[in-house]
Amino acid sequence: MKPHLIVFAILIAGFITYNLFFQIQDDRTNTVVNIIYASILFGYISFMAFSLLKKMRK
Repeated sequence: MKPHLIVFAILIAGFITYNLFFQIQDDRTNTVVNIIYASILFGYISFMAFSLLKKMRK
């Protein structure tokens, strides 16, 4: 589970870094990038939960 948390922390740090320093000037495109990145984060959270439940079952 520890590698999953490390990857998740890297994804969160990347999201914060993007929003602080590397934003796209076009508001619409920036919003789309933020939505896609947030979707990836929530998808990874669900993957971590699924793998944890799978380990608990065994």
